[in-house]
Amino acid sequence: MGKKRKMPGLNTSSTADISFMLLIFFLVTTSMDTDQGLGRTLPKPPEDDQLNNEIKVKERNILNIRINKDNYLMIGDDYVTVADVKERAKEFIANKENRSDLPELKPKKINLLGTRMITENHVISVQTDRGTSYGVYFQVQDALVSAYNELRDELAKEEFGVKYENCTADEQKAIREVYPQKISEAEPKKYGQAL
Repeated sequence: MGKKRKMPGLNTSSTADISFMLLIFFLVTTSMDTDQGLGRTLPKPPEDDQLNNEIKVKERNILNIRINKDNYLMIGDDYVTVADVKERAKEFIANKENRSDLPELKPKKINLLGTRMITENHVISVQTDRGTSYGVYFQVQDALVSAYNELRDELAKEEFGVKYENCTADEQKAIREVYPQKISEAEPKKYGQAL
């Protein structure tokens, strides 16, 4: 009989290094889904002397938007659709007709724009029910942000001839002073039960 031949072995000393390099490559080049949310800046904590003082806002300066557990929307005493929210918010924020049921207009001197009559004290209050769906809540928030964006774009085109996003930092600041974004999140409630 012939001599048994021994099978030659493979050198696997660099396999771990190559596997590690491939893992790093795929981690770096693969995009992962990231959570998206609403861009909101939280207010600064109140000063000690402000803790005991309640902020009083005139009723006409507040736009109350309520969403119940069945995802029905109310603005004031009217039932509305999500599509109506943006137009009602734009009308409320700007009060171009100086209506007495909308926020009061006050003169304010604004850099680059001069003295303007604005609804500086307006607040949009969104209150949900604990059973409200996130989808409707986000649609309402998007509609409100769209209302501010459209008003800012209109003013930017009127005053500077370009969209808001194409304005300089100083021009954007001036426009934000005319239309400051004031959206309040009221604590969710459970409607239909004793509070």
